[in-house]
Order: sequence, then structure tokens, then C-alpha cells
Amino acid sequence: MNGTIPESFGQLSKLIRLNLNENSWEGVVTEAHLMNLKSLEYLKIFTADKVMPLVFNVTHEWVPPFKLKYLKLKNFLVGPRFSMWLQVQSELTYVSLGNVGVADTIPEEWFSKISHRLTYLDLSNNRIKGRLPYHLESPKLLWIDLSNNSFHGYLPLWSTNASIFLLENNLFSGPIPSNIGELMPQLEYLYLHENHLNGTIPSSICTLENLQFLSLRTNQLFGELPQCWNKLQKLFSLDVSNNSLSGKIPNSIGSLSSLVLLLLSSNNLDGEIPPSLWNCTMMTTVDLGGNNLSGKLPSWIGGNGIALKILRLRSNSFNGNIPRQWCNLKELHVLDLAHNNLSGAIPSCLKNLTALVYGSNSSANFTNEKQIIVVAKGRELKYGWTIQFINNIDLSANKLVGEIPKEITSLTALNTLYFSMNCLFGHIPDNIGNLRWLETLVVSSNNLSGPIPQSLSSLTSLAHLNLSHNNLIGKIPSGYQLQTLDDPSIYEGNPLLCGLPLRTKCQGDDASNALPAGNDDDDENEVEMVWFYGSMGLGFVVGFWVFFGTLLIKKSWRHAYIQFLENMIERIALMIELSVARLQRRWDQ
Repeated sequence: MNGTIPESFGQLSKLIRLNLNENSWEGVVTEAHLMNLKSLEYLKIFTADKVMPLVFNVTHEWVPPFKLKYLKLKNFLVGPRFSMWLQVQSELTYVSLGNVGVADTIPEEWFSKISHRLTYLDLSNNRIKGRLPYHLESPKLLWIDLSNNSFHGYLPLWSTNASIFLLENNLFSGPIPSNIGELMPQLEYLYLHENHLNGTIPSSICTLENLQFLSLRTNQLFGELPQCWNKLQKLFSLDVSNNSLSGKIPNSIGSLSSLVLLLLSSNNLDGEIPPSLWNCTMMTTVDLGGNNLSGKLPSWIGGNGIALKILRLRSNSFNGNIPRQWCNLKELHVLDLAHNNLSGAIPSCLKNLTALVYGSNSSANFTNEKQIIVVAKGRELKYGWTIQFINNIDLSANKLVGEIPKEITSLTALNTLYFSMNCLFGHIPDNIGNLRWLETLVVSSNNLSGPIPQSLSSLTSLAHLNLSHNNLIGKIPSGYQLQTLDDPSIYEGNPLLCGLPLRTKCQGDDASNALPAGNDDDDENEVEMVWFYGSMGLGFVVGFWVFFGTLLIKKSWRHAYIQFLENMIERIALMIELSVARLQRRWDQ
């Protein structure tokens, strides 16, 4: 349904439940819509449009005739204040005011009245501010969602029965309580990411036997990870990335048979990847990038039937070869090993990564709360659930040798391919054009040779290209998408390349287009100098013959004058020769 809500609703004095959920309402709701709803207990209006086309417009002091027990308004402009019509609702057991434009503080008196009744509280995606009461009696509260606001102060631990606790993207500070496992023992979802929490991760988290999702990403946590993860046998997702955690990855994480998402990136973790992770056969995403991890890449990752879809180990100190067993990861669509110390050749068996042939599996386990950083189109991009649509191989900044395997061109679903800053040699595969969905190709700073394949010009999706600092030769292909990539820097450092967008012209190009490189004003000055010295020389020659008769008469004059002319002509000839040589060099360039 769409359009405005008719005012005649306000005449339904016996109406108890009003559900106008998930429609495309617009316009204004006024006191007239609600003035006679004396029996109303249940009010649910949820528009499908997040830009809030529906507006609740009543005076701040208006007191309605009803006492609600259930209130759900979403994507519906109610704020910016907690008006009186809300503050008089003292019998509420269910409150959901998500994305309603409130930018106020929670009225303490109202909140203390309803807290002992509440079973569900959702105030997410507003701009609500202030410090929340630390101790609050709310024994029935099962669901707490205060995410995406501006709350500050300590974490509000209100209910021992809460199973959902979502406080991400606020300004909460201080430590996670050391006894959080005792204070909220029923937790299944604990989202505290993107706050200002500090201190260590308390080991009492391991007593939360029902915990399924734990996200502490982007805080100021330090110290080592707890060693007791084996007690969380229902844990599905563990995200502690972007903190200052140190020490080794605990072996006990390997006992989490239900673990699907393991995100430990951007910390100071060291040591090797524990072999106990072999047992986590349900994992689809492993992100350990941006740490100090070392050792060889574990071959068991491709040998235990694990169905990884994302494997990100960039910016560590791993060494050795890329294990051939990883070619068995048929569902892998993001492989990021950049900025390590890997050596050896790129395995040709990467052609077996069939998810990069047929595209991503949209049925993969992804959550909106997860955040993966992938380098694409020349910059770092953050992805949540949309990571499933990215197909990426990044092996840049290692010590890989050998040729680019031609088999890589069978991965036709690839969006991004980074092989830069290695020691690769040989030719770019002729059939690189088979990668029809390729948007980014970076193979700069290697020892690649030979011509740029003509098939590169058929990549109509190519938006970011870098072939610089190699030994490529010949004419740059033209046509289609390559004509839009007119930045000469993507080809620099290849002195034997020619053609647009470089100024170096190829042999056989139209002479009218073969302008010499350099400053045009300098070239004009060189031409003028040639004409000047040429004319001056000609003047001296003419003068010589004019006075020749006179010089024949007087022998002493004749001898001196001939000596002077010989010296002058020799100097002029040398100056003309030098100017012509300089002009010829510019012309050749």
C-alpha cells in the first residue's frame, strides 16, 4: 500500500491493534489520526523506505487517549525529541523506535517506569545521546538494541536474561566487565564493535555457553586473547579485528567446530597459524591480515574439506611457497596474500578455484556485521555482506618468481588481479582477454617482457590498469576500454613501449602525429638558430666574393683576410652542426 494514512483511522474508538507494517506510506500523521483511539494497545507502523517519507507531527505537549503495550515505529520521523505522547506510555512491554530521527536523551523518569516491564528494546539508528544508567532493574528484558547512536559512558548491563545485546557504533568506553559472563549469562549475540572500549577481553566470556556471535571489532582492547574458547561450542562468528591484541592465536579456537567466521585482522598477533584450526571445518571466512604472523602457509587449509570462501593473510611475515593443496579450495573467491615474504612460482593449479570461474556463491554464510577490507581499483575498500560478490586474487609485494601461468586466464569471473612488486618474468598471457569481468589488473614492478597482448583491449570492464616498471616492448594496443585509460604513468618504466598515451611514437606512425617529445618553444628556438647561423654564414660568403677583387690587389691584406674568413667559417660550420644534431635528437625521440 502507498499514499497517505487517512484521518478516519482516528474515529475507530474500539480499535485495539493497528498494524500498518511494511508499506510505502508517506505524508503526515497528526493528532487527528489518533485522537479517538481510546482502546489502542498495539501500534505498528513500519515504512519500507529508509528516507522516512512518513512524519509524525504532533505538539510536544500532546497527551494521547491510549495506553500502549506494544509500540513499533521504523523509518518514520518521530524526533528529534522524546515528545510527551511517548513519555506518558508507562505500560509498554515492547518498544521499537528504529530510525525515527530522535536526537535527544532518554527521559530518565519514563525509562525507569517501563524498565521493569520491558521484554524488547530497540532504539537503533538514531542520534540518541547521553550516559545510560549503569544499574537498572529490567529482569524481563531479552532484546537490547542501542546500536548506531551516540551513547557514552560504561556499558549498560541491565538484564541477566538478555540474549541479544547490540551496542555497536556508539561512544561507550571503559573495560568490558570482568564478570560479564555472570551478569548476562544468557547472551547469544554480543555486538560491542566500533566503540572506545579498552582493557583486555575477560575470560568470563568463555562462560557464555549460548554465545553465537561475538564482535569486539574496532575498539582499544589490548593484551592476549583468552585461552578458553573450547567452552563456546555454539560460537558461529568471532570478530576482534582492529584492536591492539598481542600474543599467539590460542589453540583452543581450533575446538570450535561450529565456527564459520574468524576475523582477527589488524592486531599485533604473532607466531604461526595453529594447526588446531584444522578442526574448524565449517569456516568460510578467515581474515588474519595486518598482524605479525610468520612461518609457512599451512597446507592443511586445502586438505581437510574446508569450504573457505575468503582467505585473507595480507601484511604478515609468512614465507615459503603457496601450497598446491590450496587449489582444492573450490569455493574460494577472495585470496589475499599480499605483503608477505612468499617465494616460489604461482601455482598453475589455481585454475581449479572454480568459484572464480563461475562466480560467487550467494548462499554463503555472510552477516551484515562482518567487515572485510579488500584492495580493489587501487584503494582499500570495506565490505560487509557484499563481499560475496567480489572475486579477487592479490599476491602483490612478495618474492614470487617464474611466469604468470596462462591457466590463470581460465578464472573468468575474476574482478581483481594483483601480481605487482614480485620477481615475475616472461610474457603477459596472450589470452588475458578471457577475463571478461576483470576490473583491476596490476602487474607493475616485475620483470615482464614481450608485447602487451592485443586481447587486453577487449576487457570492457577494465577500470584500473598498471603495467609500469617492467620490460614490455612494442606498441600499446588500442580500442575499446583501453582508450579511456589515458594516464601515461600506467606504462612508465617500460622504455621500449610506444604509442598512445605515451609520447613515444612507434615506427610507421603518421608523420603528422609524430611530434618530437619536449618543449615546443625549445624546438622553435632551435629552428630559428639554424636559420640565423645559416644566413650569417651565407652573408660572409657573399662578402668574401665582393671584396675578392680588392684582396687580389694587395697581397698582405689578402693573406690576413683569408685567415680571418677561414676561422670564422669553421666556427659557423661547427655551430650549425651542433644545432642540427640537437634538433635531430629531439626529432628522433
